Amino acid sequence: MNPGQGQGLLDVVRRRLAEAGAEPTPARVAVALRAEGRLLGDAEVLGVVAALRSEMVGSGPLEPLLAAPDVTDVLVTAPDEVWVDRGAGPERTDVRFRDAAEVRRLAQRLAAVAGRRLDDARPWVDARLPDGTRLHAVLPPVAVGGTCLSLRVLRPRAFGLAELVAAGTVPPGGDRLLRAMLAARLSFLISGGTGSGKTTLLSTLLGLVGPAERIVLAEDSAELRPDHPHVVRLETRPANQEGVGRVTLRDLVRQALRMRPDRLVVGEVRGAEVTDLLAALNTGHEGGCGTVHANAACDVPARLEALGSTAGLDRAALHSQLAAALSVVLHLVRDRSGRRRIAELHVLERDRDGFVVTVPAAVWGPSGFQEARGGERLSQLCERGADR
Repeated sequence: MNPGQGQGLLDVVRRRLAEAGAEPTPARVAVALRAEGRLLGDAEVLGVVAALRSEMVGSGPLEPLLAAPDVTDVLVTAPDEVWVDRGAGPERTDVRFRDAAEVRRLAQRLAAVAGRRLDDARPWVDARLPDGTRLHAVLPPVAVGGTCLSLRVLRPRAFGLAELVAAGTVPPGGDRLLRAMLAARLSFLISGGTGSGKTTLLSTLLGLVGPAERIVLAEDSAELRPDHPHVVRLETRPANQEGVGRVTLRDLVRQALRMRPDRLVVGEVRGAEVTDLLAALNTGHEGGCGTVHANAACDVPARLEALGSTAGLDRAALHSQLAAALSVVLHLVRDRSGRRRIAELHVLERDRDGFVVTVPAAVWGPSGFQEARGGERLSQLCERGADR
């Protein structure tokens, strides 16, 4: 059966089942085929059943891509433009949708599975599917030309540190410095752009935390999967159809502080919750960490300053909190080949005006981290923490 005949067969069975309001069970598919004068073997009937179920309750033509072990992102920009990212940047696939309407139906069905609304009145959605996959979709006319669909795959386990070294994310021998930071309970932020690997690295590092420590995660969308025996996971919630019931990241950070965390983790610092996080790190909650969007490590203080202003925290107050709360910034980049790597580690210090600036302590090199001006300061922080 060629692809055209196969699609025609699916259309016939789909129409029959829709008219009957029936689920695509093997028996019902066989009845629909016989009604059309089609006699197929058991294997072919089961193939039709699988295709229909994938379209009706799964992710349709995207399922094989999402199931591939090396795929991190699946992106649909048009019915005939489906892309994947396997860690080296987007690459176009041979997957095709029949038309723009099919892409729209898939986006709306996935949104409904996530408990969200996606229609002309609310033309975009950002949600997490039951299996952990991150969904983002935008409908026309906001998305010019057709529905845009982005799916970020959440892998069931975190990478080990040795795997990140092998992949080039961590330079040779760099694992020793990262382990020393964690053992010293230094508070840190991982910065970088979208898709640079911040969540992946944070999950890996949290897996190195001592098994006797209690990790409490506060996330906008639950993506962290640390390999650790004692993890409490909190996730934000949007308002319901009546506009009530919203739970913000700031709410979660406040609740997390009452849950006796040994490590308080904010999946992504993106708003007013920065003030609660910095306050927590200044009141005995050592070893806290999170991620933040920034173009470079040196931009992190300004980024946090902007976020703090949304909560009414003035510049001087934020920098005072920041100087005492945060020890290290790890910055990730994605180079031209698509490889994600730790570009640099910075420590924090105050300038002559009393504001916090970052100072390079270690810079990525093919043979290992190269010590920079703040290297001695980083070594002192690690030694001091290890002695406590």
